[in-house]
Order: sequence, then C-alpha cells, then structure tokens
Amino acid sequence: MLNHRLINYKISPLSAIAISLTTISLLACPLPILAQLEEPQLTPLEIPVEDPLLPSIPRPLTPLEQRKLRQELEQLNLEAQAEFDQGNREGAFEIWYRELRVRRILGRLEEINALGRVGGIAWNNTLTEQVQIISKRLVALQKLSEKEDPLSPELLMALADAYEKLHALDDSLNIYNQVLNNARQMQDKMAEEKALKRLGELYLAKFDYPQAAPIYEELLERAQTTSNTLEEGVYLQILAEIYTRSLKPENATKIKEKLAENYLYNQQLELIPPLKVSIGKDYEALDQPEMASQNYQEAYSLGWNLQLFGAAGEALTQLGKLYQSYDQDNYALQIYQNLIQVEQLSYNYYGLMKTYERIGQIYLENQQYQQALAFFEQGLVLAQSLNHKQDDFVSYISQVNQKMQGEDQEVIPDDLNLSDPELIIEPGENQEFQFPPSR
Repeated sequence: MLNHRLINYKISPLSAIAISLTTISLLACPLPILAQLEEPQLTPLEIPVEDPLLPSIPRPLTPLEQRKLRQELEQLNLEAQAEFDQGNREGAFEIWYRELRVRRILGRLEEINALGRVGGIAWNNTLTEQVQIISKRLVALQKLSEKEDPLSPELLMALADAYEKLHALDDSLNIYNQVLNNARQMQDKMAEEKALKRLGELYLAKFDYPQAAPIYEELLERAQTTSNTLEEGVYLQILAEIYTRSLKPENATKIKEKLAENYLYNQQLELIPPLKVSIGKDYEALDQPEMASQNYQEAYSLGWNLQLFGAAGEALTQLGKLYQSYDQDNYALQIYQNLIQVEQLSYNYYGLMKTYERIGQIYLENQQYQQALAFFEQGLVLAQSLNHKQDDFVSYISQVNQKMQGEDQEVIPDDLNLSDPELIIEPGENQEFQFPPSR
C-alpha cells in the first residue's frame, strides 16, 4: 500500500524546480567535498622545489653556481643546528627540509648523504614523524634510481649509510647484499671484504645470529688464508660469542679452542684462562664432564701461574660445582679447599664467604655437623663484615645446632675426608677424576 502511494505520488512544480537546481549545483562542483577532504597532503620533502636560492627559470647550474649553492646550503644547515640546539625543533626541521629540497638540484648522491645526516639527528632524538618523512623520500629515491640505471657503487654505499643512520636495518642489509654481489662479480676483494664486515655488523645489531655466523666464518677463512692472526683472533672472538648466544655449544667449543690456539700463538696468555672456563661450560652443556673438568683444571693451572687469581678462582668454582653435580663430594671439598687459598690471595672476601657456605652445605648434607658448623661460623664472620647474607648464615648455624642437639655426633666416614693428600690439586697438574656415565 505504501509503495503504491509512493509510485503515484505527484511532485509539485515548485519541488521539481528545487531538485533541478540542486542537481545543477552538484554537477557544477569540480570535486565532491568529501573527496577534497581526503586528498593526501604532501610531506615537506614532496613539495615542488621553488626557492630564492635557485634561478627563477629552471636550468643547469654552472660549476661556480654549484659551489656557491653548496656554501649557502651549508649555512642553512648551521642555522638549523643552532635552532635545534636552542630547543626549537620545529623551526630547525623547517630549515633542514628547505635545505634538503634545494639540495636535490645538486644530484641524488648529495641529497642522499644529506638525508642520512638529518635523518640520523631525527632518529637519535626519537622524532618519529621526521624519521618517517625522510625514510619515505629515501625509498622513493632508491626506486626512481633503480628504474633508470643500475645503482652505482657510490649511490649504493650512500643509500646503505643513510638507511643505517635511520636504523632501517633491513633496507641497509638489502643494499649491502647488492654491494657484495657487485663486488663478487667484479672480483674486487677489498670491496667484498668491506661489504662482508658491514653485513656482519648489521646482522649482529639485529641479533640475527644464524645470518651473522656464515659471514664471520667467511671473514675468518679470509684472515687465515692471508695469515692475519690478529684479524683471525677478532673473528674467532665474534664467532665464539655468536655460537654461545645462539646456544650452539658444539660449534662454540670448536671456535673457542681455535681461539685459545690463536691467543697462545700471539702470546696473549692472560686471555686463555677465562676462555678455558667458557669452554668447560660448553662441554658441560654437551654432557661431557671429563672434557669440562680438563678445561677447568687447565684454566686454574694457567691462571695460578700467571697470578690471575680471579680466573683461577672461577675455574675452581666451576670445577667444584661440576663434581657436586655428580655427587663426588670428596673431590668437591678438596677443590673448595684450594679455592679458599685462591680467594684469600686475591682478597676476594665475597668469594671466600660463598666458598665457606658451599663447604658447610656439603658437610650438612652428609650429616657432619661439627665440620658444617665450623665453616658456617667462618662464613658468618665475613657476612657480617660485608653486611650481606647474615640471616642466611644465622639460619644455617641454627639448623646445625638443632641437628646436633637432636642426635649424637657421627664419626666422619672414610669416604669424606679432607685430609686425604691424594685429593690435593697442585697447580700445573691435572687430576684424572672418574665420572659416572653421562646422564
């Protein structure tokens, strides 16, 4: 019924005139109002280049005009930096954007270098909008250049550097991979090595260890081929860190053992003990306690002989914990006794306190309360002087006293006796300890 009424509804002449005028008005409008509102605004680097510094009629600049323009643009850069230093960031970037717009007249290479310089300032000061504006212009320049001709080596390096300053690491990696491919094709060994180094650094900056590892393996091979032992040592250190962080102890041990050989060759003996401790930890992760023990003992022996008591102490600490983990308390106790001497010589009172605590805990677990009490009391004296862990040692002593009051004292069993001279570790002498089968 309603539809019938609408169909048969007659429009009055006055209404028809009004509708006609409205239609004519809409047709006469060049763009819908909503479309005009949605039209994207140009960024400061997309505005057409018109500037008093340039000729009124577009034409190539003479060498003299180019030199003068560079001086004027450098003056603009200094003015912008002064404004920025005074806290006027908005005003500073207005000047920088003017400089960047005019700078494109001098060629893409100069513009890209300037974009990187200003973009670095924006990134370092967390100016997200400015970083986005400059990054957009860089991407546009790269795409435009790639359409015209293969990118020159100079342009590629400028783009990579600019992207890096803006922390656009993926873009920078893409450029350096192009640089590397070009260098390989041209058989330019120096450019190839330079690109590999930058790629390695960028992958490390991204914590992308799977990509970084083969880069540094190749650099290591190059250093070994040229017998450059110093660079070989650097790359071995980096690879050791890569494989340690990427939880690949098998690869890490191989690299670190080569690094130990490199240190020995270059007479950097003081670097070997901490490295041997690190190798020992890798062997523990590989469930090879015998190899772990051997490396800890070598670290202790060399550290002791070089009077590197910190490294020697760390080696003994790890060795003692290793034997504790295999329930070989006799060996652990003797190692900790050696550790006491090392900690005393190095005046490491915190380490000494921790050693007293470990020994006391071993005796407590083995129900040898008198010995446990003696070491806990020594630990408490140090804890009080350091103002650290006093409550822990008071708790240990209280626990031991309760045990002693609750039962008669037991005789020290033969298998847990610190006086056994065969258990003493002499510096420079490795002990052949027996471990249970790997777990």
